[in-house]
Amino acid sequence: METAVIGSPSFAYIQVDLDPGESITAEADAMSSMAAGLDMTARFNGGFLPALLKRYLGGESLFINTFSNNTPDRQRLTLVQRTPGDVRRVDLNGDRLCLQPGAYICSSPGIKIGIRWAGLGSFIGREGLFKLMVSGTGTLWYGAYGGLVDRVVEGEYIVDSSHLVAYDPQLTLKVQLAGGLFASFFGGEGLVTRVVGTGRIVMQTRSLSGLVGWLNPKI
Repeated sequence: METAVIGSPSFAYIQVDLDPGESITAEADAMSSMAAGLDMTARFNGGFLPALLKRYLGGESLFINTFSNNTPDRQRLTLVQRTPGDVRRVDLNGDRLCLQPGAYICSSPGIKIGIRWAGLGSFIGREGLFKLMVSGTGTLWYGAYGGLVDRVVEGEYIVDSSHLVAYDPQLTLKVQLAGGLFASFFGGEGLVTRVVGTGRIVMQTRSLSGLVGWLNPKI
């Protein structure tokens, strides 16, 4: 399998060339084009009950699609995310990564996606009650609305609500006011997420809630 992320950072998409016998799993609606020789099969995202949990608690689709090359020739597939922005490729070798709801795009065989309790603080901070826990051995692709920014946390770090995309599982998320009560709400920042521990986080430069807030007065 050969892959490339093209169009970064504003309108990234994933180009996948599958050799005979290879396959890739993707979020529903991620396919924008594919060779006529590829086979696509749909299944529940981890089984019926786990799929329901991922759909309603983890913000993911009820179904996922597997694209397989059962021909003798290489076949091309193009995958996209729902929002304009950047896409990141991550190679896992038995380690784990937490994703915020909606970030997952696709993965190679050997990658498992589950959900974990994120806490009430995460929910209040508009990061969701549950988080996606990605594990296994293989390649993962995830995306964001806007560009992707990496930070190494050693102690504590503040992230504005709805900007956190991915983070190491040993990190803890806590919600708090951006400043004092008056400054937090009248200064426009409101609630923020305090990331505590030692590890790496990935943030997006834009947020959908910010876009909605900008659009509402104009509609």
